Amino acid sequence: MPLSQWPPVSVVMPVLNEERHLEEAVGRVLDQNYPGELEVVLAIGPSKDRTQEIADKLADRDRRISIVENPTGKTPAALNVGIAHARHDILVRVDGHGALTDGYITRAVEVLDESGADNVGGVMAAEGRTPTEMAVACAYRSRLGLGASTFHQGGKAGPADTVYLGVFRRAALERVGGFDETMHRAQDWELNYRIRKTGGLIWFSPDLSVTYRPRSSLSAVAKQFFHTGQWRREVVRRHPETANKRYLAPPLAVIGITLGTLLGIVGLLTGIAWLDLGFLAPLGYAVLILVGSTIEGRYLPWKALARMPMIVMTMHMSWGLGFLVGLREKPRTV
Repeated sequence: MPLSQWPPVSVVMPVLNEERHLEEAVGRVLDQNYPGELEVVLAIGPSKDRTQEIADKLADRDRRISIVENPTGKTPAALNVGIAHARHDILVRVDGHGALTDGYITRAVEVLDESGADNVGGVMAAEGRTPTEMAVACAYRSRLGLGASTFHQGGKAGPADTVYLGVFRRAALERVGGFDETMHRAQDWELNYRIRKTGGLIWFSPDLSVTYRPRSSLSAVAKQFFHTGQWRREVVRRHPETANKRYLAPPLAVIGITLGTLLGIVGLLTGIAWLDLGFLAPLGYAVLILVGSTIEGRYLPWKALARMPMIVMTMHMSWGLGFLVGLREKPRTV
């Protein structure tokens, strides 16, 4: 495509407490060598670290970068304010802890044109640096950890329910009213659902890959997945037809393991032998996780492999508990 025909692109980044990764994330965008015009909009929330300072320095060094405030600190609000500030009709979402692979934007624009889709995206390539992060990344990429999600594991190009991050046509976002700011998490999935409901096409391409930096501690993973489970429950509350076995498996596992453990304890206390069989639920789950983690993580360094079972169990149980608990206060829908 001649240089004059490449459409201008706006990259929108919601940013909050990203001092560790922001400079790398922005640098990978600016190094894309996209043939057309490129701008980067950083929607900065009230961070507790040096994020604002780093963002200001980046904007001072490169005129393609602009900064807008996101007083709420919430991701969907950041995306909406960033999109409103952006000047162009093709919008690339990038997170402050993500790193685009070489040629991502160029290929995404090509796929958008080839497919005629409203939103295109690819693989969330989780990549860790410490042993804990490596174990979390492996769990993200495996069926054992997050199930058979295409954008975690890859697959053939084609229509999809949702994609990681996304490269959008502005017209599609305007058609559905943008991101729902009451969805503090799972906003991507919910937005893509509304795009599909209005006749739009979401397209997955294995050619597109973004490096994702996972949480670096077990407590951070537990918190992340608990909140994810809560908001996935909210998606199902609003759109009951979206419930499927992959989303229901973690809460069912939590219920089964809890009931089995309680029955086993009652059996020990009362001497009713058959109730002891309840312990088969947690024991069977533990064996499944140990064996599965050994298989899925066989290429990891031993320190990361040793962390795998606890990471996977934390993901499952936190997600399932969050789904069962749900949100304390139901947000007002738009």
